[in-house]
Amino acid sequence: MQLLSRACRQDEIARDPRIDRLRDKMRCVEDKHFSRDCLDPNKRSIANGISIEFQGGEQIKEVVVEYPVGHRRRREEAIPFIEAKFRTNLACRFPTRRQNRIFSICQDQKTLEVIPVNEFVDLFVI
Repeated sequence: MQLLSRACRQDEIARDPRIDRLRDKMRCVEDKHFSRDCLDPNKRSIANGISIEFQGGEQIKEVVVEYPVGHRRRREEAIPFIEAKFRTNLACRFPTRRQNRIFSICQDQKTLEVIPVNEFVDLFVI
């Protein structure tokens, strides 16, 4: 039996009561500048920021990321993360040999274009 990674246990992790306790301590505030930049067709920024204030009053300066990995302006940088996420999710459902077959097909544009759709879809049948 294949051991499931932490990513494969998402429901179990989501039920962890510490997550709700952490959410209860959070406050989300809209930054109008971020919203404006998101709607600006020349920017399409999807900025977010986070600042942390501890119970004792100590604060960590706000960190802002205007274009996170995955944004179209950082697409090339995101590819290794997207591939790793795809592999992780394949590992949640399929034996190693099938994972490798699916990933291999997806990595090769020519193979992906010529494989019959039914054969490709069949690879995802559990």
